Amino acid sequence: MNFLKFRLKNRYNIKVDVEEFSQLVLMHIFPEMLNRRTFRVSSSEVYKRLKQLLVKQMSDGVKADFIAKQFIAELPLLHKELIADARFIAKNDPAASGIDEVIIAYPGFTAICTYRLAHSLASKNVPLIPRIMTEWAHSTTGIDIHPKATIGKEFFIDHGTGIVIGETAIIGNRVKVYQGVTIGALSVGKELAQTKRHPTIEDDVVIYAGSTILGGNTTIGHNSIIGGNVWLTKSVEPNSLVYHESRVIVRERETVSRV
Repeated sequence: MNFLKFRLKNRYNIKVDVEEFSQLVLMHIFPEMLNRRTFRVSSSEVYKRLKQLLVKQMSDGVKADFIAKQFIAELPLLHKELIADARFIAKNDPAASGIDEVIIAYPGFTAICTYRLAHSLASKNVPLIPRIMTEWAHSTTGIDIHPKATIGKEFFIDHGTGIVIGETAIIGNRVKVYQGVTIGALSVGKELAQTKRHPTIEDDVVIYAGSTILGGNTTIGHNSIIGGNVWLTKSVEPNSLVYHESRVIVRERETVSRV
């Protein structure tokens, strides 16, 4: 086997292992999410699988053990934060019958769960694994959240398909985001890799479907509403209402006489 094939084979195995781990840890904190109520995954199994992955990536058993133990210790707090997310979604979505429906059936909640777990690892400078986790969620839900993005408490995603949240985005508490929203970079030059390229969204902001907000210097002030299909590259003051105005023309159809 040549070197390229060896690398691809091992990367593929790591990808599959991380995807399996993502499902394993979700089954641990929310067994009902993946329809495994009768199959409980223990924290020791999550620790064991994570340590194996970390050793593969870092080649340092002591550091891998330390990070895996840190992650396990944080799971109760992460679970509490995710329950708050689910309650906020259930409270604000009239289509939700309750928190159980959100946990079991909402792809937005699955994406938030995976993001928060991956973010915990990314904050510990774990390479590659957090990104594979959120890309697994992306392929599963259609929602792309970078694991290094910063997202506050009680985050609401409705429908969700097509949402993109970039690496350096900062999102406050009780923010609501609908399908097709991009919180992205205005420029994608490689030389900007270590800079803040993505917007800041302050507390209690609502961003409706199809809107695009770009740029590291762009801040959406608290309690603002961004209407559908808005394109923003400049900051918005708190308590703003921003909307895209277009003309809709309705007229009577011309009838065609039949001979």
